[in-house]
Amino acid sequence: MTLKNAVFTFSLATIVTLLSTQALAHRVWVKPNTTVVSGDEAWVTFDAAIANGIFNPDHFAYPLERLNAQGPDGTSVSLENSATLKYRSVFDLHLQQEGTYRVYNASHSLMAFWKDEEGNRQMWPGRGKTGTREALLKSVPMDADDLNIIDMSRRLETYVTLGAPSDVTQDKDNKGLSLSFKGHPNDLYTSEPNQFSFFFDNERAEGVEITLVREGQQYRDTDNSQTFRSDKNGNVDITFEDPGMYWLEAEYSDKKAKAPANERRGSYVVVLEVLPL
Repeated sequence: MTLKNAVFTFSLATIVTLLSTQALAHRVWVKPNTTVVSGDEAWVTFDAAIANGIFNPDHFAYPLERLNAQGPDGTSVSLENSATLKYRSVFDLHLQQEGTYRVYNASHSLMAFWKDEEGNRQMWPGRGKTGTREALLKSVPMDADDLNIIDMSRRLETYVTLGAPSDVTQDKDNKGLSLSFKGHPNDLYTSEPNQFSFFFDNERAEGVEITLVREGQQYRDTDNSQTFRSDKNGNVDITFEDPGMYWLEAEYSDKKAKAPANERRGSYVVVLEVLPL
């Protein structure tokens, strides 16, 4: 691994861990330049970054090797003309099939925190590594003091549509926190109510904490973020007042984890475009 790649791996793992505990305000996002295009084919350009604010890359470029793209028929689509810059990554998606495309990353890992015999805090696995159940049982002392094992899932995505929208494709296992749209993610308009449904491991998730921020944050005195909480059915109703690009982050945790974990957490981020009615 080169020094440059090592820096990216370490930085991303550090920031995402902090995001899961809401310790810092770094925001992860993948933003298309538009979400709806027409014609027999089209190109859409994307920015991907880990930043202090919304859609203003100023911290780290998002590693493109972590991203996948899926076409309307569920097959993989290549990220083309990609480049990793100082503060953001860029790539194009060539839309050649009518319907909706998804750009996403989904990850899952076990994480452990404990105190050693000297009272020092320990963490497993190392930065940028994925923790499996088998590796955890071999590497983490199950009788350690103040042991906390977290089942952590993360999901990042956005959608673009060529021509008529199609059903949104999802991962087969849908592990962790996910969002189901009552309508379509590329069919959002101002002044119209929208119902979003959150699920955790395919079960409706009550109490999901949601943060919504509109583009242009750097030009406002405050970020004007909106917060919501899903009801007992995992639903939340959102009406967008202004058009533009929106960043939505959702976080969830409970004590229903399977052993050896004692807590499960999920984070979800999606970028949506809202059009004027």
